[in-house]
Amino acid sequence: MLVVGIGNALRGDDAAGLLVARSLRDRLPPSWRVMELDGEGTTLLEAWAGEDRAIVVDAVVTGSPTGTIHRFEAHERPLPIDSFRGSSHRFGLAEAVELGRALGLLPKSLIVFGIECGRWEVGSRPSPTVLEAVDRCVDRVLEEIAGLEATA
Repeated sequence: MLVVGIGNALRGDDAAGLLVARSLRDRLPPSWRVMELDGEGTTLLEAWAGEDRAIVVDAVVTGSPTGTIHRFEAHERPLPIDSFRGSSHRFGLAEAVELGRALGLLPKSLIVFGIECGRWEVGSRPSPTVLEAVDRCVDRVLEEIAGLEATA
């Protein structure tokens, strides 16, 4: 079982997924592991290969207020592809999910949390609003894991 934080620590709010992963590293049940990735699609496919359960956290832009946390059940339906365009990768998270679905390589449960971001400038720090959302998202991921563990 896997938690993946996606992001770029040098691009402001894009670090959100990485910050969630770092906060979770020492707080997860022993059966869970944490990875920090840049969001390149083939790396994501490799990371969750063979996993029954995975949770991914990434920055999103949907038009919602900065700091809004979105939850997607990616194992059941496609991610809104235009929302996951903060990455410089043409083959990113949304595309990896759909390729994984087509190839039968998705985890049985793939939950994606997206933190609404607004600051992407190279060299900028995450905004205070996103830092607050990171703390809330950590709590939501821990709740999600507790629920998954209870049904295992």
